[in-house]
Amino acid sequence: MATSSPLPPTPNRADAIAALVDPQRRALYRLAAEREVSRDEAATTLGIPRSTAALNLDRLVDAGLLTVSYVRRTGRTGPGAGRPAKLYRATAAELAASIPERHYELVGDLLASAAERADATGIPLRDALATEAFAAGAAIGAGADRLEDALSVCGYDPRAPEPAGEASRDLVLENCPFHVLASRHTALICGANLELVRGLAAATDDPRTPVLAPAEGRCCVEIRASAP
Repeated sequence: MATSSPLPPTPNRADAIAALVDPQRRALYRLAAEREVSRDEAATTLGIPRSTAALNLDRLVDAGLLTVSYVRRTGRTGPGAGRPAKLYRATAAELAASIPERHYELVGDLLASAAERADATGIPLRDALATEAFAAGAAIGAGADRLEDALSVCGYDPRAPEPAGEASRDLVLENCPFHVLASRHTALICGANLELVRGLAAATDDPRTPVLAPAEGRCCVEIRASAP
């Protein structure tokens, strides 16, 4: 007989994205989205130690991306039946996926949190949104080794500009994860985009400077190796 843990709350989108920065956790999340898996099955499938699989699966549970259930797979009950297996499955509140990649849930969380902050403190909504976006970027970037990794997991698709000199470390962001909202509310959303990327850069200790540089067909933010 299977028993389930209580459903987790809808995941904080910044925490959820931060949990998926790590490649092993992304692979485990995809596996649990396909089927219910145990720690042993996950470790065997991905070729990683069981302890590593367990640690990362539980991290995904903490982020609200996986749920846990317990079941005795032998079918036996009572004394001597053995301990039930701990099984993981992607929660119904999983991150939405799209091509090109969009993260409207994240910007929705940022706007809601900014409205609450503005109401509580009396500061302008734009200032509250800037604070929330930077904090979200810092939370996501804290789990990444490089700025490029953090940008990629957020859906920005960072690339070297064309043409680029051999020594250039500039980046353009080929995709805007908030595209529709940015096209409708450009100043507000692009400002939040900039602060989110600044948070990513700060958390990854990257010396490059995110700047607003609007261009057709891509994100309004660029990463400059030298200050503009």
